[in-house]
Amino acid sequence: MTEKRVQRRLAAILAADVVGYSRLMGEDETGTRSRFNAHLHDLIEPAIANRQGRIVKTTGDALLVEFASVVDAVQCAVEIQKGMAERNADEPEDRRIVFRIGVNLGDVIIEGDDIHGDGVNVAARLEGLAEPGSIVVSGMVHEAVRAKLDVGFDDLGPQTVKNIAEPVHAYAIQEEAGAPVSDRHLKGAPLPLPDKPSIAVLAFTNIGGEPEQEYFADGISEDIITALSRIRQFFVIARNTSFTFKGKTVGVQTIARDLGVRFVLEGSVRKAGNKVRITAQLIDGETGNHIWAENMTAAWMTSLKSRTRSR
Repeated sequence: MTEKRVQRRLAAILAADVVGYSRLMGEDETGTRSRFNAHLHDLIEPAIANRQGRIVKTTGDALLVEFASVVDAVQCAVEIQKGMAERNADEPEDRRIVFRIGVNLGDVIIEGDDIHGDGVNVAARLEGLAEPGSIVVSGMVHEAVRAKLDVGFDDLGPQTVKNIAEPVHAYAIQEEAGAPVSDRHLKGAPLPLPDKPSIAVLAFTNIGGEPEQEYFADGISEDIITALSRIRQFFVIARNTSFTFKGKTVGVQTIARDLGVRFVLEGSVRKAGNKVRITAQLIDGETGNHIWAENMTAAWMTSLKSRTRSR
């Protein structure tokens, strides 16, 4: 039997995601979706169409877009961030919809209208490296457009990203119109805290450094987020949002402030022989003080719930 040939093509991929989307939805689900759809219809879709792009899919607050031209992909990303900065100018800070965008040039696998492969995965990881309101591109994109577009670049160096074997050289676009959005998000007034206990669970640190242990460490964090999300009395930041801080040196109080939560849970995973040691610390995002810390056991969830509910 003849094997079916895998279809591939070279494409420029744009991945975009809304910063703090879970918080926005938790505070005003209907209003957030209405504003997101308005931005999509009035700004984002026309910008993509004008640059001959194709929206591959939208998933909640995320967009995946394919372009035949890497120049068009970067120009589209810049137009979106400029447009969002203008549209957000008169919005209250706690209602602004702010995007991170990553752009990559790479080989993709075609399955019907969908695309897969490292070309797509790298774009998504670059988006996770971007500051709110900014754009991060791969080294291949930088080489292809640096002499063709009137934008500057900050060299972020090689970045180790999840599920990609080799480090990815990343560059942040110095786009003046996008900078105020990022600055306002990071340096403006703190986001108002929800009425119920609010928490962000960060990606647990893999102390040992073994690649296979990385998946286990991420799985621990994801399981905690899932378990806490089932407690209706809690406001829990989604995994895609809290994991954007993975591998970055950012203070816990800054993280809590940016995400609009009172508590932050961080931890580590260490493998020694046949044993795995998992530790977790619950931190007050307002003061930076440790509220609770212990090795994770079957009783950890009960302790965590009691600590957050009592404050």
